[in-house]
Amino acid sequence: MTRKCIDSVFALLCVLLFPAGTLACACGCNVFTVGARWSMPTSAGFEAFLQYNYMDQSRNWGNWQSAPSDANQDQEIRTNFYTLGLQYMVDRDWGVMAEAPVWNRYFRTIADDGSFASATHTSFGDLRLFGMYTGLSEDMSTGLQFGLKLPTGAFNESLLDRDTQIGTGSTDLLLGGYKMGQENGWGWYAQVMWQHAFNERDGYRPGDSFDVNIGAHYDGLLNILRIVPLFQLQGSLRGIDSGENANPGDTGYERLFVSPGLQVVATSHLSLYADLKIPIVTHVRGNQLVAPALVNITMGFNF
Repeated sequence: MTRKCIDSVFALLCVLLFPAGTLACACGCNVFTVGARWSMPTSAGFEAFLQYNYMDQSRNWGNWQSAPSDANQDQEIRTNFYTLGLQYMVDRDWGVMAEAPVWNRYFRTIADDGSFASATHTSFGDLRLFGMYTGLSEDMSTGLQFGLKLPTGAFNESLLDRDTQIGTGSTDLLLGGYKMGQENGWGWYAQVMWQHAFNERDGYRPGDSFDVNIGAHYDGLLNILRIVPLFQLQGSLRGIDSGENANPGDTGYERLFVSPGLQVVATSHLSLYADLKIPIVTHVRGNQLVAPALVNITMGFNF
């Protein structure tokens, strides 16, 4: 299949899967919040998880392909994400979830005088609060998620532009859902999440974002090796930021990832999960830094 055909197919998928409008997120961090098979509850009770994600945006990208690094003033954005999550299903119908992130971000850019300038910041990120409804099916295989992203993260750190800050400064609506299925040792799941900023803060408003994940897993090795291999296909749509402090010419993109992963069920209460997200199609507006791969490692504990 030619590059032109691939681009056309991906553009068609974007039209079919994602509604039109202004969709955005500068770094694409929301892709970590979909495809979390371990976060889809199957019974009432309490679950806690500690998640680590890593993303090194070191390659400049323009349109559909790699672009010269000197076309972008920003040279590298390297981020370690640490997230503590708590989930409590009151009964088989209703539950709540909270995600508290801490980001460590290294940013390197070319200053106005032509020299390199860099900064490293560690800060609490934007808190995410969800309600969950799983009463659409008796086995809890279908769930709805609704909540808010709160402006708790720092958004005025030195050197960073508004679209590279740890926090956005905005309060955002979160709407999503998921569906799971299981048969003959195989399982599948699909999840979507939409994020919409209610307000502008100090001349900056992030656009909406829409992330979708489709995954399959094989449980035939669970009783023997205590592992569950899985494979995912993830798509992200990010649109254009707005406001006088935004950079609309270099925000907004579409990406498609393949994501192999593995879950290790250590005990009936403790499990470890890891996946690697590899972009296979990337389209950006203007010039933007992208990462060759995204890493996710999660430890979950249920009561």
